Amino acid sequence: MKQSPTKKEIDHLLTRGVSLVEKEADLRRLLVEGNKGEPLRVKLGVDPTHYDLTIGHAVVFRKLRQFQRLGHKTVVVIGDWTARLGDPSGRVEARKPLTAEEVNANARTYLDQFFRIVDKDQTEVHRQTEWFDKFDLGDAIKLLGFKTVAQMLERDDFAKRYKSGIEISLAEFMYPLLQGYDSVALRSDVEIGGTDQTFNLLVGRDLQPIFGQSAQQILTMNLIVGLDGVKKMGKSLDNYIAMTAPANDMFGKLMSLPDPTMRSYFEALTDVEDTELDEFDRKMSEGTLNPRDVKLRMAREIVAEFHSVAEAVDAQEAFIRQFSERKLPTDIPDYHLDASKNIVEVIVEAGLAASNNRARELIKQGGVSLFPKGASGDSERISDPTYTLDVIDGAILKVGKRQYIRIKA
Repeated sequence: MKQSPTKKEIDHLLTRGVSLVEKEADLRRLLVEGNKGEPLRVKLGVDPTHYDLTIGHAVVFRKLRQFQRLGHKTVVVIGDWTARLGDPSGRVEARKPLTAEEVNANARTYLDQFFRIVDKDQTEVHRQTEWFDKFDLGDAIKLLGFKTVAQMLERDDFAKRYKSGIEISLAEFMYPLLQGYDSVALRSDVEIGGTDQTFNLLVGRDLQPIFGQSAQQILTMNLIVGLDGVKKMGKSLDNYIAMTAPANDMFGKLMSLPDPTMRSYFEALTDVEDTELDEFDRKMSEGTLNPRDVKLRMAREIVAEFHSVAEAVDAQEAFIRQFSERKLPTDIPDYHLDASKNIVEVIVEAGLAASNNRARELIKQGGVSLFPKGASGDSERISDPTYTLDVIDGAILKVGKRQYIRIKA
């Protein structure tokens, strides 16, 4: 544990990108004193349904890293047992159960990306099966007895589904209790998560005193919006930036964000000081600072977090060259086309859209163009989803603002 963290360090930890701190005064005291002089055990529950994470996940990871810098311990629990039930957080339908093989594969990929940000040496990793495989029916019924149906319906997504007449299984009511019991099993001092997990985190806080433990502190993070600037970043909405995206792709997508999102991205994904962000806001409102320059700084800072400073600078130069000088990128990936094929199929197979419906939307919105003669020629807009793309070696297909493929025969 770091000796005597400064007030500035603690303020930054508890306010930067933070939505809620339950009993903030208690957590501040613990950050100074620790738990009887020991590092705090800061818990994060990992949902093993993910196999490819977005930079939205990194918001919470970065907060864990801040706790570690003050000398505290990260405790990660893989939800391999609750994955059999499904969690409806933020959804109108429950997630489908996963097999043990799917959970293990997803967990490996998740942790590989997780440890790109969080210090592995200051982290414990546990699986729910360590304690829930020992549970019997009596233990499960006893756990259910700690909450009422009325209390469970206080959870926002449950309440919405109930009012809309969408069924809620009894198994789904178990999920918050099981996640809460994780805090008991791990004796966590603090639990963090996104705002969509607030209810579940509070259940853990309620359960710990029942089992003779101090109630954990709760810290929830503001969730960043996706590329549309409105909805929460998510893969199902084709509205995300992958943590593993190449530097140029990540930079371009960040530059496509609406201007009002910049402050939240700076706060959630960079270490740029609040005083400097306030200055950006002031100058932009006065008209003395171009928002595009601020966004370039934002994109550069974030890309450097996931790649390196050198790659972030190169990505910025490539972006300026492409969009300011109206030049096509130099690193366009090849797409091998053996025979003429429907444009929608090509877009989806090349990974330029998540589904056929999304590809058709992009075409109808005017977001798909073909450069038959490659970078040296003019573009032709494709506006018909039934269009057949012929085999034209060297032709370039552009989808959206930043995605390209080069046709190879």
